[in-house]
Amino acid sequence: MPATDESAQITEPITELRFAYVAGVTPGKWIRRWEERMPDVPLHAFMSDDGAQLSVLRDGSADLSFVRLPVEREGLNVIPLYEEQSVVVAPKGHEISVFEEVALEDLSEENFLDVEEMGGPDMALQVVASGAGLAILPMSVARHLNNKQTVMRLLTGAPGTQIGLAWLAGTDSPVIEEFIGIVRGRTAQSSRQPSAQQEKPKKAPKPDRRGSGPKKPAVAQRYAPNPDKGRGKGSRKKGKR
Repeated sequence: MPATDESAQITEPITELRFAYVAGVTPGKWIRRWEERMPDVPLHAFMSDDGAQLSVLRDGSADLSFVRLPVEREGLNVIPLYEEQSVVVAPKGHEISVFEEVALEDLSEENFLDVEEMGGPDMALQVVASGAGLAILPMSVARHLNNKQTVMRLLTGAPGTQIGLAWLAGTDSPVIEEFIGIVRGRTAQSSRQPSAQQEKPKKAPKPDRRGSGPKKPAVAQRYAPNPDKGRGKGSRKKGKR
């Protein structure tokens, strides 16, 4: 049985683009720019939880995924985008509410919950609200979930998190490259944008004036000698008397 040519599938042109994003990422500005520059290529976006941020690429649900780093990079292209500010989340009425920010070292006696073990940020905040402990989350995630029974404050001394953009290695295409450029802030006129590299109509060559049009007379021809020039008075023919 002949081997399947996977490269033929990879090189097929993309007629629509799908991307996933984890909670805390706000893709609205990138969607608007895409619609302005690439109106003929539909763009579909959907949210995924942190546990599915890579599986959406491997199962073909998405062409790109905004992920929360670090991730396992084998078989992937990943570019870091920006860092997220960390916050500490406590039950409403906790003493941290009187401060604008809190140092991690000042919370050494607190019980911190493992967000992953809790089943993700949403469930972790519910446990925090019950008074069972505190949680450390990216600010964007805590704001997105907006649990009214908790309070959050900026946390210093804790490692931050980072958002990146990932896609399967070998699936590069002008459409994907166009989206990456938009996310990275490239302008529509950037020479690195595929849409700006499309062949422009060539200007007609300037006519070679040296070989066209009537030829100008040579200097000797323009200034023809006067036939009477140089003749003396005695050289004129005398008429008959």
